[in-house]
Amino acid sequence: DTMRRVVRQSKFRHVFGQAVKNDQCYDDIRVSRVTWDSSFCAVNPRFVAIIVDASGGGAFLVLPLHKTGRIDKSYPTVCGHTGPVLDIDWCPHNDQVIASGSEDCTVMVWQIPENGLTLSLTEPVVVLEGHSKRVGIVAWHPTARNVLLSAGCDNAIIIWNVGTGEALINLDDMHVDMIYNVSWNRNGSLICTASKDKKVRVIDPRKQEIVAEKEKTHEGARPMRAIFLADGNIFTTGFSRMSERQLALWNPKNMEEPIALHEMDTSNGVLLPFYDPDTNIIYLCGKGDSSIRYFEITDESPYVHYLNTFSSKEPQRGMGFMPKRGLDVNKCEIARFFKLHERKCEPIIMTVPRKSDLFQDDLYPDTAGPEAALEAEEWFEGKNADPLLISLKHGYIPGKNRDLKVVKKNILDNKPTGNKKSDLINAPKKAADASNPQNDAKLDEILKELKSIKDTISNQDERISKLEQQMAKIAD
Repeated sequence: DTMRRVVRQSKFRHVFGQAVKNDQCYDDIRVSRVTWDSSFCAVNPRFVAIIVDASGGGAFLVLPLHKTGRIDKSYPTVCGHTGPVLDIDWCPHNDQVIASGSEDCTVMVWQIPENGLTLSLTEPVVVLEGHSKRVGIVAWHPTARNVLLSAGCDNAIIIWNVGTGEALINLDDMHVDMIYNVSWNRNGSLICTASKDKKVRVIDPRKQEIVAEKEKTHEGARPMRAIFLADGNIFTTGFSRMSERQLALWNPKNMEEPIALHEMDTSNGVLLPFYDPDTNIIYLCGKGDSSIRYFEITDESPYVHYLNTFSSKEPQRGMGFMPKRGLDVNKCEIARFFKLHERKCEPIIMTVPRKSDLFQDDLYPDTAGPEAALEAEEWFEGKNADPLLISLKHGYIPGKNRDLKVVKKNILDNKPTGNKKSDLINAPKKAADASNPQNDAKLDEILKELKSIKDTISNQDERISKLEQQMAKIAD
């Protein structure tokens, strides 16, 4: 019995991490140098997306998983933002759709061609405008199609119906300070947020009310993170008053005291938690650390059990985490990370050693599949649904993704709302349909003005070329 207490039985005690060989890395990538605590990398069973340095604007790379090796400088990027990209997130229900949030205050949603990019992509499927400051967080709803959350430095959280390009919920008075992160719960009925005011809030977005909150979740001033676990509890990382890194587990029904609180070390990188609901393992990757620590969460004390640490020489700039359906079940792979260095992205594979070659069903319970359980409208009307699960017994074969179609509502049908800039942008062709003499006159006026501007430009062109000829003569 004393032995049992010393060494806890767990099938994950021997999980070990291994970096892939050099030729399996993605090399020569200029990883973004923006000072922002997001993971800079997002992966799914088809693609790895990485936020990169871009002069004048913001861009990210999207590489098919098999495109390893040196990435050419001229490789096409997704580059429609006018400011640096701060966060990216793949849609869980369509492996070709990715959302990006940027310093230019917009959220853009992109459709990636099936085999990856052959030309740079500058035209998003939809631009979501509503934030007044930079957008640092984007997170898709786990079970409802086309529902996307964004959070900005205007301390607002907006929930969009991407299928219509509309902001349907705007939570702009719940946070008084910067929002560090936002996490959906398993069925997407609640969100939890960590904020600079040291509070963790649990919010019901559709009722637009705070269900629970905890002040001074972690006493330290440095950034925190809070994520929902599958059982509805909340896991947080932060800093103590003495600047030690901490992790804690909370029950939102009673936030007075944590279920568990552990001090870790005195490093100052923000701990990014990556959670696997199937195995109940949390992987903590500190920005600037060169290690990944992992813990198993159980119902028995001390609730958060340290498993092991994967260490390497190089510090990580960011990290991508592969969804379960992108893993190799034949190799007992239970997690795959995509670690960003300064100039490359290196996959790290976590496996549970097993002697048998058979499918290990205890490692791979049915997992969230790519099919949405609800449509956006159903969710906004108040329905909830758990993720639709699939078996990984025969591996996961990606199906055909349907294209993301955005059907803009006719803005003119809505009651006037003081003509916001976004209304003008969202009413492209529709406005012209409402043809009346007043509109026609305005159109003529604009066309005349355009013509006169064009004439002026061509006159100036001639003048410039004459001046250039004169210059050339003088130079000779």
